[in-house]
Amino acid sequence: MTQLGEDLPDHAPRFVLLSYPLTLDSGRLSVPYVLLYYLPATCNSELKMLYAGAKELMRNTAEVNRIIEIDSAEDLEEIEETLKNQS
Repeated sequence: MTQLGEDLPDHAPRFVLLSYPLTLDSGRLSVPYVLLYYLPATCNSELKMLYAGAKELMRNTAEVNRIIEIDSAEDLEEIEETLKNQS
């Protein structure tokens, strides 16, 4: 996840499709397919509106069930825990 965080721009939103294998507390293997919606606080209002309007279209096109919204690359460090809590 560190490399992904380095690739995310500081001032522009992004959609990232993520398939992340993890072992749940029950021992079961899960590979959730989610959409990360990266929306940094420093991006301009026009980009925020553009990406907000496209969020549901992207969800439907990619056929993901869940969207995880993050606002900083540091939030990626908590993705595994977030995915375990949502499973």
